[in-house]
Amino acid sequence: MILEVAILYVKNGQKELFEADFKTAGQYISSISGYIRHSLQRCIEQDNKYVLLVEWENLEDHTVGFRESEAYKSWKALLHHYYDPFPVVEHFETVIDGRFT
Repeated sequence: MILEVAILYVKNGQKELFEADFKTAGQYISSISGYIRHSLQRCIEQDNKYVLLVEWENLEDHTVGFRESEAYKSWKALLHHYYDPFPVVEHFETVIDGRFT
């Protein structure tokens, strides 16, 4: 499993519109093979800052499967105009899982 992490800074005064459009955008990302789940978290200390977490089966599901899809074009058209600056997206893999069984 790969975790995609993006810190999103939304332009001032756009929070409500962004959140509504992000709900719509969920259909695009969730339609991609290898998608597991995603969540959008809003920062408590900085109102226009969010973190997007997306779980993928493997890196290529995001970097190729999603980024080269028609769904990504719709995602981009719906969301990318909200960001300033444009987000850096990074990918992580689990080294230690703190859950005990």
